[in-house]
Amino acid sequence: MKKLLIVVDMQNDFIDGALGTKEAVEMVPAVVEKIREYQDRGDEVIFTLDTHFEDYLDTMEGKKLPVPHCIKGTPGWELQTDISGFEGKKFEKITFGSLDCAKYVAEGAYESVELAGLCTDICVISNALLIKAAVPSVPVLVDSRCCAGVTPESHRNALEAMKMCQIDVK
Repeated sequence: MKKLLIVVDMQNDFIDGALGTKEAVEMVPAVVEKIREYQDRGDEVIFTLDTHFEDYLDTMEGKKLPVPHCIKGTPGWELQTDISGFEGKKFEKITFGSLDCAKYVAEGAYESVELAGLCTDICVISNALLIKAAVPSVPVLVDSRCCAGVTPESHRNALEAMKMCQIDVK
């Protein structure tokens, strides 16, 4: 059985764009290393893409977070340059978690599922919990070196919350 790595929302707007942080910029090399490690072993890597449209500010999310980001077709929506060259299935998602990605994982037979990416406290935790619900008998892992949150504190809080939900945080 293969292992699966899900790279969550490693898009320009979350790294050095509209919602970027210094922590996000700093963790990019670790994510690149993690992707290479998986692909060198012959394991699978998939990607999620936060995807919004011109009407973003009129959506529920846009009303609660009035910062346009990851508008499809813009440079901010694109995967970060060091990551965009890697092969892997991509799941566009219009909200924090991807039900399509969770269904894909449930249909596969994986030894483990690991998540890395942005933001720990919003999309990483949402997807980790969906995956855990979809495949409760498969170990779900999150590498804290390969994630960053909206703030360092919210990053730590999300890691602790995932531990309580039996997600292995390293």
